[in-house]
Amino acid sequence: MDTFDQQHIWHAYAKTPSPNANYKVLSADGVYLNLAGDKRVIDGMSSWWSAIHGYNHPVLNKAITTQLAKMAHVMFGGLTHDPAIRLAKTLIEITPDNLTQVFFTDSGSVAVESALKMALQYWHNKGQIDKQKFVTIRGGYHGDTFGAMSVCDPDNGMHHLFSGVLPQHYFVKSPALAPMDEALADLEATLKQHSKNIAAMILEPVVQNAGGMRIYNPQYLTKAKALCKAHDVLFILDEIATGFGRTGELFAFEYTEVEPDILCLGKALTGGYMTLAATLTSVKISSGVGTLMHGPTFMANPLACSVANASIELLLKSNWQDNVARIEQHFHAQLAPLKQHVKVADVRILGAIGIVEMVDEIDAESVQDFLIEQGVWLRPYGKLLYTMPPFTISEQALLTITNAIQLVVNT
Repeated sequence: MDTFDQQHIWHAYAKTPSPNANYKVLSADGVYLNLAGDKRVIDGMSSWWSAIHGYNHPVLNKAITTQLAKMAHVMFGGLTHDPAIRLAKTLIEITPDNLTQVFFTDSGSVAVESALKMALQYWHNKGQIDKQKFVTIRGGYHGDTFGAMSVCDPDNGMHHLFSGVLPQHYFVKSPALAPMDEALADLEATLKQHSKNIAAMILEPVVQNAGGMRIYNPQYLTKAKALCKAHDVLFILDEIATGFGRTGELFAFEYTEVEPDILCLGKALTGGYMTLAATLTSVKISSGVGTLMHGPTFMANPLACSVANASIELLLKSNWQDNVARIEQHFHAQLAPLKQHVKVADVRILGAIGIVEMVDEIDAESVQDFLIEQGVWLRPYGKLLYTMPPFTISEQALLTITNAIQLVVNT
């Protein structure tokens, strides 16, 4: 079966047949993945940042099994159900006051697609049909579908291969890659020149994740939103990776008082149990959009909504803020000193995010093998060795991760 996987199954961001075998997970519990060959490793990635409570959590398990006894799925066209209603109410309660309309999708990429379509349809219905472009900051990542790819970094992102066939949008300097005043000046100049063609600005608040794991000054959001408002451009925030406590705030935009016109949520929404995402907007936008021509088959899946309700309740009733602060403090103590190492270009830390950027490219496969031997699962890419562990991780398990990262740097 392992050979079949290697020869026939296409894994994420990989080729097939695969030159390397994938590690087989037999089960998972707490912060551990139990691999074939009696190997038990700490998941320092939270399954791409989603499993914030860890694995096999009894509360989340119960939410799914209870709902399963009622119904696993029902179409969300012409029908509705309590798990979706309850989840929509919760999301409205915990997000800015202007966001009162919820559109459920089945993945983060599709949440972004929905947000882009909302913005385009809003301006089209207002008679401003030239507003068909978007503006975003360089170094961003918003997903792998075509609309989402078109607002990812066009030069250094993973989608440059498709640049010739993607819609062409406006890319401005990132406050994570240039002085904030310089980045804002670039945005202002672009808006002054092209706002008649720009429907919305989209960006990841505070942390640019898969595009390079960069962190920037939250005040950029406040000033960028003001510029967008002044030039009649909508403001979309992609909190798919940063939402639900990862940065130390429930949502990264809470480092400011910014209210987005459209907000995308996903990943940790269900605690890493099932695929689900949501796009929230205001009555002003939704009434301008009218009928949104979008409807994924599995939107608002009852199982996913049920576990999302349980996950959010579990998070908000826990001491998640103390846990994230504890993780951040640990990263500062154990990872920040690596910035002085000759092999390290930078160390970046925010909340439960710890990033070590190396000077040279990482040999991902050999480093991953080494980390497995240390009892740790991480997924390095490019020059980046980073960790986003579950919030429930113990101090000893956290130390195992950071010790392993130190060994990689020092080897």
